[in-house]
Amino acid sequence: MEHQNKTAIITGGSKGIGAAAVKIFVREGANVGILDVDEKNGEQLAAEFGSKVMFIKCNVARESEVERATEQVASHFGQISYLVNNAGIQHYSRITETTEEEWDEVMNINLKSAFLCAKHAIPYMQKTGSGVVVNVSSVQAMMSQNNVCPYTTSKTAMLGLTRSIAVDYAPEIRSVAICPGSVDTPMLHWGFSQSSDPEAVFQEAKDMHLLKRVAKPEEVAELISFVCSNRAPFITGQSIRIDGGLGVTIMGSKRD
Repeated sequence: MEHQNKTAIITGGSKGIGAAAVKIFVREGANVGILDVDEKNGEQLAAEFGSKVMFIKCNVARESEVERATEQVASHFGQISYLVNNAGIQHYSRITETTEEEWDEVMNINLKSAFLCAKHAIPYMQKTGSGVVVNVSSVQAMMSQNNVCPYTTSKTAMLGLTRSIAVDYAPEIRSVAICPGSVDTPMLHWGFSQSSDPEAVFQEAKDMHLLKRVAKPEEVAELISFVCSNRAPFITGQSIRIDGGLGVTIMGSKRD
């Protein structure tokens, strides 16, 4: 029970990587506060775990809502030990085709939310003398595909946020960025649905990875749990890729 008597806030915790992280933190003894706008899935997940999990409907891009939700979690469970900034959206466009509203929406949900949640969670961590902030970035912080300008920009900026938190709040607070490759989540399948041939795009996504598949949300969530645990006390300010070997090889014809 690596997180016994600890409390985690997980944004975007109603589904995908976030929901997988909720389950793993509870398995390891933690209490969890889910911050999300998805009431149906969030409340269902909270009901599944009873008193160990609370769901708070929260637009994590709005400071007043983040401040209120963070205070609720701390008041209910008595402390905040971990923050997992997982909330995120995807938008497909090149920079010349991206509207100001689309740019702001992606930046607000993917990046501003991480800043706001860290701003309001870190003081509670400081009260106990320790804590971990995990920012769920993306392998696209290191490389990019076509037509993802707002998304890849927001995920790259999360690496700078991670370093800044690690530097400014050491040694009490650690901060780590997790950078997944393709993960089998509702957001990934929504992305495939934008294509005229979703199945072909899904196969292409699997083939890009050396392991010839996409990740399961639980695989990423296990890494998130690990970097928060006492088994990883010397990891801070780093970005860790969990990408099935995506981008390791130079694509081209094979030679024996």
